[in-house]
Amino acid sequence: MSLFFILLLKITPLYINILLGYLSVKVLEVKKESIAKLIIYIITPVVVFSSTISVKIDFSLAIMPIFFYLFCSFTAIIVYNIFKKHWSDATSNILAFNAGTGNAGYFGIPLAVLFFEPHIADIYIFVQLAFIFYGNTTGFYITAKSNFTVRESLIKVFRLPVVYAFIFGLLCNLFGVKIPEELFVYTSQFKGVYGILGMMILGMGLVGLKKSEDLDKKFIFLNFFFKYIYWPGMVILFIYIDKTVIHFINDEDIYKVMFLFSIVPIANNGVTLAIINGIKPEKATFTVLLSTIFSIVYIPIMIVLYGGF
Repeated sequence: MSLFFILLLKITPLYINILLGYLSVKVLEVKKESIAKLIIYIITPVVVFSSTISVKIDFSLAIMPIFFYLFCSFTAIIVYNIFKKHWSDATSNILAFNAGTGNAGYFGIPLAVLFFEPHIADIYIFVQLAFIFYGNTTGFYITAKSNFTVRESLIKVFRLPVVYAFIFGLLCNLFGVKIPEELFVYTSQFKGVYGILGMMILGMGLVGLKKSEDLDKKFIFLNFFFKYIYWPGMVILFIYIDKTVIHFINDEDIYKVMFLFSIVPIANNGVTLAIINGIKPEKATFTVLLSTIFSIVYIPIMIVLYGGF
């Protein structure tokens, strides 16, 4: 019971940011499209570059972002091809995007800091780059595909600065280039901004939400199935196989990081990309909100079942 109240207290600021996002549009008439572009084109690239250049990379750690990126992309592509004809609009695109990821950044990073030792939390933050990279490549392509041709969608992907921020940060890391301490303090501040605006964009998407139109039970059920059953099931299966057969990772700290990725709520990046690509964001926003509320109870239960961190 104490774990439940600790978690509730820790995530309260996240819900405050959702409320602030809603009020910023409703009262101050802030343009959510401008905030979405700010997150994707400026803030995210700085966060990705800063994290990539700073972490100490070894083989076990390097393989994890690759594993999750491929798993996210594979899941999204399969789900899209299965459900692309189930809706007449772009709902299947958002479902596919959501199935391939989770709220590993805005929600997951505070949880990693809460549950893990600092060095394990650093591992989590680095591996989380796979989810950012997925959201800005495969995920972006799948959501853009609803309104654009394959060629146009690919062009949009390669115009995203986060792709080049990751490559540049990785090259700097491999060649031993470091950010000067004075500048590192500055770039580190973007992580806080990333978390605050990322949750505010969820509240911004609530403006215009109509329950009668946006309560799509089938969409909600499928999102919950892939996030809360498929994801932890597949990750636990991989951990079991690695522990008993292949011994490829064989690191309890990385297992914990993998499991936490599998139980975070549905990603609100789907809302951001829906706004950017002109897809109606209200249905996605409502589903993410339900998921975020559900996770208050779901996450402590899953951690207890796993055996604790």
